[in-house]
Amino acid sequence: MKSSFPLVNLMEPLNDDLHVSHMNTMPIHSTLSDIQQISLSTDILLQDKEGTAVGWIPISRLVDKLLELYKENRAYLEALLTNVEDAITIIDRTGTVTNWNEKSEQLYNIPKQEIIDKPITHFFNKESLLLLSTIQQEEQFIQQYHQPHPQVHVLINSSTVLVDNEIIGGISVERNISDIVKLNQHIYSTTAYLHDLEQSIQAESNIGFNKIKGRSKALQDAIGLAEKVAETDAPVFITGESGVGKELFAEGIHIASKRNKQPFLALNCGAIPNSLFESELFGYEQGAFTGALKGGKKGKFDLAKGGTLFLDEIGEMPLDLQVKLLRVLQEKKYDRVGGTASIDFDVRIIAATNQNLEEMIEKGTFREDLFYRLNVISIHVPPLRHRREDIPTLVQFFLKEFSIKYGSKVPEMEAEVLYTFLQHPWQGNIRQLQNIIERLVILTRGLESITVKHLPDAFLNQLNHPPVSTHETVIPQNNTETEKQSILNALNKTYGNRTAAAKLLGISRANLYNKLKKYNL
Repeated sequence: MKSSFPLVNLMEPLNDDLHVSHMNTMPIHSTLSDIQQISLSTDILLQDKEGTAVGWIPISRLVDKLLELYKENRAYLEALLTNVEDAITIIDRTGTVTNWNEKSEQLYNIPKQEIIDKPITHFFNKESLLLLSTIQQEEQFIQQYHQPHPQVHVLINSSTVLVDNEIIGGISVERNISDIVKLNQHIYSTTAYLHDLEQSIQAESNIGFNKIKGRSKALQDAIGLAEKVAETDAPVFITGESGVGKELFAEGIHIASKRNKQPFLALNCGAIPNSLFESELFGYEQGAFTGALKGGKKGKFDLAKGGTLFLDEIGEMPLDLQVKLLRVLQEKKYDRVGGTASIDFDVRIIAATNQNLEEMIEKGTFREDLFYRLNVISIHVPPLRHRREDIPTLVQFFLKEFSIKYGSKVPEMEAEVLYTFLQHPWQGNIRQLQNIIERLVILTRGLESITVKHLPDAFLNQLNHPPVSTHETVIPQNNTETEKQSILNALNKTYGNRTAAAKLLGISRANLYNKLKKYNL
């Protein structure tokens, strides 16, 4: 579009018959856009820097040029409105529609001839129009989510149109994202449905431990014991370090039990102030204490009725509450804080701790009688360093999980990284592994593979052994150990992971497979 046409291109030479004193004067380097206000009956006199007249423009010639440029600019505007992929709406300062392109017609199913020169509020609710806010409140919107019409979702850019710093109207450019929004809603509802279906299948099939990943003997022994105890109503005591997945075991026992259609609630005893512990567990009646909610409040025993209550970090429970919990387990009744009527107790208790309760009993910080009441069946969840053969499985599971979460391609993990994981002590166990994989997925988005250089320095400093270089072979170069034994040693060190073993041996994976076939391994 042309807006800076030089006036000198319209200039004619001066002659003696002209009445220059009646003309509007302008500098010779002026353009059409420099003309602020002119009289259609007055010609224009062009002057140089010294103020000397150098030529003139007949007003009729200027009007002809303005009309010509208007037609050209209008043609450019129509071509723009026709060829863009977004809906474009232009209104004047009163809210009257002056332009409405074909994409707008398709998006809102409103023909151009019906809406042009009509107030936009005749077709849309005033409250749902960002374009009106643009001109009335001088607001600009960039990539703003907007729903101006039922079932229509757009990303809108809108701004005012100014002439000489005065608002003469507004323009909006809207990109249709209705299909994306509907797809997202469909995915959300489908995900929720699949989650409910998974829960239903788990409840009906007693598959309560499918969230626990790993095939190591130590883990499978713990799962086997949990499956047996799930069929009973006996109290369960789960021990293990922080981050090993004690709550997953508790939830698995609940799902595999006859109580699976009732609630499963988890209470972290280490996260509740002592002063709130009793009311959190038992609930309270109205007016039981200052600040109590009107109508009282149900406790975890009420909310978990018929189901399972998982008391995590049971060693953090105050001694006075341990006494009350013991009495509840013995009498099968409890009282709310401030209440007088006893309530029947029908909740399965699963307790867990990462502390040594025997030592706490000796120190007098945990009651021995409560310990034996809770510790009918004890399940120990092994730490990750005692089930290293499960690390490759867990790594792949978390890689897929977080790649889906962050919308990225599942990256390859170089064997050195996996070998590094196999050598790590994992003080934080599964939770630590989960966190490090999430970090790696985030930091390597867009990359094909994860390498050792992506691991944090603090993580590498905790290694039992340094990472193995891909350029070094660890096959012993002597005659006392056979090639077969070298391969067996490498597989043992990498817990059967052949890719990592091949890297450790300094050979290709295909070469390793050939040797495994050769030695019938």
